[in-house]
Amino acid sequence: MSESASNANLWSLRRQLFSQTWPMAIGVLSLLGFQLVDAAFVAHLGTAPLAAQSFTFPVTFLTIGIQVGLGIAIAALISRAIGAGEIERSRRLGSLVLIGGSVTIGVLAIMLWFAHGLIFAQLGASADMLERIAPYWAVQLIANWLSALLYFGYTLFRAHNNTRLPGMLMVLTSLCNLALDPVLIFGLGPIPALGLPGAALATIISFTIGLLILVRRLAGKDWLSIDDLTGEIQRSTGAFAVIAGPAMVSQLMPPLAAMIATGLVASLGDSAVAAWGLQSRLETMSLMVVLGLTMSLPPWLGHCYGANNWPRIRALMYIAFQSVMIWQLLFGLVMAAAAPWVAGVLASEPAVASALTQLIRAMLPSYALLGICMIVVSASNALGWPVRAMLISFARLFVCYLPCVALGLWFGSMTTIALGALAGNILAGTLAWLVFRSSLADIDQAMQPAT
Repeated sequence: MSESASNANLWSLRRQLFSQTWPMAIGVLSLLGFQLVDAAFVAHLGTAPLAAQSFTFPVTFLTIGIQVGLGIAIAALISRAIGAGEIERSRRLGSLVLIGGSVTIGVLAIMLWFAHGLIFAQLGASADMLERIAPYWAVQLIANWLSALLYFGYTLFRAHNNTRLPGMLMVLTSLCNLALDPVLIFGLGPIPALGLPGAALATIISFTIGLLILVRRLAGKDWLSIDDLTGEIQRSTGAFAVIAGPAMVSQLMPPLAAMIATGLVASLGDSAVAAWGLQSRLETMSLMVVLGLTMSLPPWLGHCYGANNWPRIRALMYIAFQSVMIWQLLFGLVMAAAAPWVAGVLASEPAVASALTQLIRAMLPSYALLGICMIVVSASNALGWPVRAMLISFARLFVCYLPCVALGLWFGSMTTIALGALAGNILAGTLAWLVFRSSLADIDQAMQPAT
């Protein structure tokens, strides 16, 4: 193939990849955007309410990790059943995801409520902070449950190759939350100011609106059946566990690491926890392109893997790495330059804004390497290396990131913690790149003809 033809092929791949990634990125942006908006509004209530909300973030991520692991497994089983022509079975599985998923997350929410005092105390919350957290957490757990119901509904639509409605509802619920947050947090006319619980109530109302639309659309689909659900549970439990087990472990590691990191930062006081919580929200927003790629790239890689088309796999990964490095580095440097202004908008307290400024300047440029690590993990799952993907995720969080954050804490300032997180992300990205390059070298060696 000539150089011009090769370049044309790369540009074609770029256009196709971007056309699939940007809708995903916009959906992720809208879904995560309202969480940052929540934190920004709560920040105007003061440092203590923001710190109280920040303590709940990692536990909320724990719930999300479980529901995502369940959703990955169920979506795979439904898709396989549809592909095999087992339409009645796909309907039973659709009913199981809605019933079983809602019961599982509901039971988890009840357990988290009864254990919340112990959990948040272990994270470093004081007795006064626990009093602030309790009324908010009671409402937020209901919001988490409704979020899971929406997610399982989205999973059902995606399994039937319908991604338009989930994307639309993500945007709609985010806009509803944006409109309701200031009204319920600060009050308006006859509506009293509810403070921190008002943020969770706004989320409940927004998700309820989304659920009503989802249920109405599901009513027009022939995707559900309650016949022989007990037999279906017996038939599908084994296949479900094989998929859900590794997926859930991978999804639970980040919230576990976030809980440990929050506990470490809590030793520096409420202002540090508040700034760390805002940074966590800002992190997910800034990684929207990476998150979009982790959703759009794996199916394409899976097709190439099935066809043993490793040259195209290399080309796709080259494009993804290049896009992540350029976008995240440029975005990170711009945000680092604008850090004082961004922190001032998100945080009303000077101490919180100062700490957040340091975190933005150090951490956001490092997301270029963090993005490389995330792409490698996602690609490894698609290319038949799930154990390798899990080990890379473990190394990123528990070998690179947390030890570096702990080392930064040992020096006793938010600046050194930020530099520690920076070092951890650089180490994780470098390690993931070296592992992936070594994996491709092994593939090349295996494909060479025997002498």
